[in-house]
Amino acid sequence: MSRSRKPNIFLIMADQWSPSVLGAGGNPAAKTPNIDALAEQGVIFDNFYCNSPLCGPSRGSMMTGRYASEVGCYDNGAELPASTPTFVHHLRRADYRTILAGKMHFAGPDQLHGFEERLTTDIYPASFLWTPDWDESPVHNPGTSVRQLRDSGVVKWNMQLDYDEEVHHQTLQALRDVARDESGRPFFLCASYTHPHDPFTTLRRYWDLYEGVEIPLPDIPDDPLEGLHPYNQWLQIHHEVDLYPPTEEQVYRTRRAYYAMVSYFDEKVGELVRALHDLDLSEHTIVIVTSDHGEMLGEHGMWFKRVFYEDSVRVPMIVRGPAEWGRGRRIAEVASLIDLYPTLMDLGRVPEPEAAKSLSSGDSLLPLLEGGGASWKDEGIAEYCGEGVCNAARMLRTGRYKYVCVEQHEPQLFDLAADPGETDNVSGKPELRQVEERLKARVLEGWDGPTVEAQVRESQRQRRAILEALSKGEQTSWDYQPMVNAADQFVRRGHVTAKAKELRLPNSEE
Repeated sequence: MSRSRKPNIFLIMADQWSPSVLGAGGNPAAKTPNIDALAEQGVIFDNFYCNSPLCGPSRGSMMTGRYASEVGCYDNGAELPASTPTFVHHLRRADYRTILAGKMHFAGPDQLHGFEERLTTDIYPASFLWTPDWDESPVHNPGTSVRQLRDSGVVKWNMQLDYDEEVHHQTLQALRDVARDESGRPFFLCASYTHPHDPFTTLRRYWDLYEGVEIPLPDIPDDPLEGLHPYNQWLQIHHEVDLYPPTEEQVYRTRRAYYAMVSYFDEKVGELVRALHDLDLSEHTIVIVTSDHGEMLGEHGMWFKRVFYEDSVRVPMIVRGPAEWGRGRRIAEVASLIDLYPTLMDLGRVPEPEAAKSLSSGDSLLPLLEGGGASWKDEGIAEYCGEGVCNAARMLRTGRYKYVCVEQHEPQLFDLAADPGETDNVSGKPELRQVEERLKARVLEGWDGPTVEAQVRESQRQRRAILEALSKGEQTSWDYQPMVNAADQFVRRGHVTAKAKELRLPNSEE
């Protein structure tokens, strides 16, 4: 990869993917050969976190390099302000061609946030329809209920496949188009799939990959509802686990389907990486594979996301870049998605990079990627201000410890080295007093719980009022409508042979 030219950057995202279901992450049952090969060719982060265990806030935080509470992106119905710069804006300033195919869960009228081209619509509404109401929490929510686990298993087809097949098709076409582009502009391309997000249904051929494979059941047993921390209790109610506790057969089928859905995503990653090679793009393209948050998959008796347990808040992060970054190298330091923003400023050589990076709460991963990082902060912070809970919450992971602070409730402290299953809350133990004081001071830095909570509730009220108003009379959708000018496709004018030659790869006189 030449240092004299800016690299292309290819970000491939899954949705709701836990690194616990990844061969390169240490799970021998997971069939992920393509992603495993990418990890062998690059660098894998073993302790990488999202900044909110929910789609919209996580992606908003990743895009802006700021915590969700700092930009008002509290939940899946909250708007990322158009006035907030994203790393995509800055890459575009640096003359990158910025392209999005797939999901980014933008709510509000700005559905681009710096992208020059968006090739597909989103999968979820751009309106304020999914705005929660903390005044009613906790409530049973049929829309995110474990009742759906009854349907886990094999299907002929589903909506997620409709969406991801379109995302994949458009991404491959985009790679062909940038390979034809003779302008010399580097590209930033994001391909964002909805797999392996629930509902957990898959095609027979992916399900059959796990025939005879011992897929482990949850390691960490269910906790009685009445014994849970209030935060976890609220979410068990929200997910209707108290009403419809999954059977062992449902748990097995769901986990097998989830593994199969990860294998579907792995297949897509393999096809994209091969396309880079076939189009002679690979040498000058940095590939990043990650997810917006994880999936509990029944650990602690919990499902989906929204909690601060490892399976919910830790995400895969694999980066394949220049050879000098190393091959098959593992990075143990703690980092998070918020660190992508300043990293991409460095990689894209953005004008006035320090000024751009100063807007971020993250730090560039480049020192870690280059084998240094002796002074790395070694931390990941996550927030949750979304549906299903009654109070704002924040988490810090640093070193061997995780500290969880929920407004108006007792804190939680876990020693992940001694207790990787997070079953023993050691908050309040005298021998850990100094550790706990240090972690508490850090997690509350820049975070005032009562103020954040008041802002969240006011935002919810305002958005619900706007939603009600916009549902009256003539309605204008904010949902993105991808535009294709069919008159410019194929041979609609001019000479057939000349047009065919123009679009051929390689375009040569041979």
